[in-house]
Amino acid sequence: MPDSSKDINGVVPSIRHAGDAVVATLRGEIDLHNSPNVRNALLKFLDENKPKKLVLNLAAVPYMDSSAIAVLVEALQRMRKTGGKIYLTNLQPRVKGLLEIARLDSIFIVVPTEEDALK
Repeated sequence: MPDSSKDINGVVPSIRHAGDAVVATLRGEIDLHNSPNVRNALLKFLDENKPKKLVLNLAAVPYMDSSAIAVLVEALQRMRKTGGKIYLTNLQPRVKGLLEIARLDSIFIVVPTEEDALK
């Protein structure tokens, strides 16, 4: 499948295929104001492509609130229905701390880099 790029209000600058995976790069603070855009972009792409692996590169995401966490959990539920997995990469300290406090670091696969997720 060819790669495709989308820019959803700057928050999701790219979504592309990498083998049997979909790699989405997210950028900026993800909060109540823009999480619906992230949700729509990710779920639409997941529904259309049904990947085995979703890799979310969060290197450029310094902060996310509970609405962003809800989007991640919904994407995880969608992936699990088809036997897929979600990998979170390049977590910033604040985002990593939030996931740890909520104990969500145990339900997502957290790896240092995109390359680690694509192995």
